[in-house]
Amino acid sequence: MPEQTDTLDLDIVVPVYNEQATLRSSITALHAFLTRSMRETWRITIADNASTDATGALGDALSVELPGVVAVHLPEKGRGRALKQVWSDSTARVLVYLDEDLSTDLSALGPLVAPLLSGHSDLAIGTRLTRSSRVTRGGKREFISRTYNLLLRQAMGVSFSDAQCGFKAIRGDVAQRLLPLVEDTGWFFDTELLILAERSGLRIHEVPVDWIDDPQSSVDIVATATADLRGMVRVATGIARGRIPVGALYDEIGRHPYAPPRPPTFFGQVVRFGAVGVLSTAAYALIYLLLQQVMTAQAANFLALLITAVGNTAANRRFTFGVRGGSGVVRHQAQGLIVFGIAWVITAGSLAGMHQVNHSPGVHLELVVLTVANLVATVVRFVLLRLWVFRRHARPAAAEPRAGTDRPSSPDTSEILTKATTR
Repeated sequence: MPEQTDTLDLDIVVPVYNEQATLRSSITALHAFLTRSMRETWRITIADNASTDATGALGDALSVELPGVVAVHLPEKGRGRALKQVWSDSTARVLVYLDEDLSTDLSALGPLVAPLLSGHSDLAIGTRLTRSSRVTRGGKREFISRTYNLLLRQAMGVSFSDAQCGFKAIRGDVAQRLLPLVEDTGWFFDTELLILAERSGLRIHEVPVDWIDDPQSSVDIVATATADLRGMVRVATGIARGRIPVGALYDEIGRHPYAPPRPPTFFGQVVRFGAVGVLSTAAYALIYLLLQQVMTAQAANFLALLITAVGNTAANRRFTFGVRGGSGVVRHQAQGLIVFGIAWVITAGSLAGMHQVNHSPGVHLELVVLTVANLVATVVRFVLLRLWVFRRHARPAAAEPRAGTDRPSSPDTSEILTKATTR
């Protein structure tokens, strides 16, 4: 039923930008479905993010015509920005997000929100990438979507299958803890939210959906995918450096496992190590160029390697090999310095060999030779880190449920689940 009491169960947010052609039909269809199918109290929030056509005025008109519909106007464009603001301001028990084009069949809405209303799960997403999902879309979009989600799972170590489906929900109390950490204001917003949620030990429920692609969609999927890749690097770097405090959230609100988490797959370790290696190589080159101005090439090479080695070991310990906590950190760093010594021998040897061939090399030739040698040393470093330093790395002990950490269940849990399975 539309919101009539102080307790709001569902706040269904529909972000819109220049949707005057379809907004009325979409909101009317959504309103009719909710009126017909949902016993929980609900509200539809049209989140207009700086539309330049008549979308804003149309949203206001719909909020007057249809009970339970409100319109919010944001001064800046950005789907993520709109969701973050509206969700942050909402007091509903469960916050929902739907694409305006209603590409996802609304029959999945009940199963989407039921585990959140009952307290069983913390977030819920629709997925188009399971066998039981029924999806109609072009080959290009299918390929990009599957490739992106595969890369996301392998590189970030997440388990959810579809980060990009515009059909998601989150518990209101969980949103208040996660939203301040989400930085993206565009299309990567929900992917970032899901990564942080899983890294914080929260439970994500997946619902197979029926989905029909909107042929009139204005989303540039290539540009969006590129921006998403940049977002992945930013989030991975933030987690590795401790700037994003997922560990603290895990300790505070995470669902601690009964068994140790699975270690990253070999392919996932390679991808993560490669990402760390690229950043380390870039940092090494920059530091070397700066130090070479005030010292010899060998000394600059040694110090640049030493500085980046400490950061490289710390990043690989946490991000690549999944080691949590402070146990063994000194030993790992000591072993990492031994690995650094081997890498230094490789790069120093290449530098000495170059000077034997060319007695007066320029700084740029030195940098090229050292960069290539450093890449070779990176491969050696991965083998040693995987087979020696972190071969038996520490894992979180199997934790018993802590007092007070079980999620509360609503008194109408059975009613919610019954409705979700019978609709």
